[in-house]
Amino acid sequence: MTRKIFSIFKKELKAYFDSPIAYVYLVIFLVTANWFFFKGFYIMNETSLKNFFVLLPWFFLFLVPAISMRSWPEEQKSGTLEVLLTLPLTDVELVLGKFLAALSFLGISLLLTLPIAWTASYLGILDWGPVIGGYVAAILMGASYLGIGFFISSFTENQIVAFILSVAATFALFIIGEPLVTMVLPGWLTPLFQFLGLNQHFNNISRGVLDIRDIVYYLSMITVFLYLNVKVLESRQWR
Repeated sequence: MTRKIFSIFKKELKAYFDSPIAYVYLVIFLVTANWFFFKGFYIMNETSLKNFFVLLPWFFLFLVPAISMRSWPEEQKSGTLEVLLTLPLTDVELVLGKFLAALSFLGISLLLTLPIAWTASYLGILDWGPVIGGYVAAILMGASYLGIGFFISSFTENQIVAFILSVAATFALFIIGEPLVTMVLPGWLTPLFQFLGLNQHFNNISRGVLDIRDIVYYLSMITVFLYLNVKVLESRQWR
């Protein structure tokens, strides 16, 4: 099973870097992240990456669906999905191979932002605890966004439709735990919505507080949406 997942993983990761879109994505992400961070950094006059990690979930709302939108629509449009489903691969292996490749691409994107932290530490005394927590939170949140995007993209052959629906779904899960929504809810519903909100758990971890409930939340989100993605693939084989 591991060898088959690795084969899909290698093929998919290579496909990301064979496409010029990947390099456009990386340039847009890095330029935007650096510009917003350093603009706020000199205004705040504080040596921390707090401003970067406040903005990162908002960047992810658009950048992560841009990664996941090509996962299944491209295969369906070109007709290669039917070929893949006839190979001696299980649907779980196929989904995991593709998901791990997309997650690795996202991880590489985040690694390329490390010069921001090194520059901040050069300019002042940087507390690395929240920085490490922020990157852990970022990869968990990004993986959750990818899981949602993979599931949604399995329903369509159109990458733009997959992108728009993924942005809408992740934004809905992002905003439901925020005060803008919870302030209009009955008091007994507030804790539930705060728990379901993707950003609430990100904020906890990025402050350097590694609570097992936040980790379990993100792992559950990833597992549920990948499981649903597998079920969608299984349903195609019965048509």
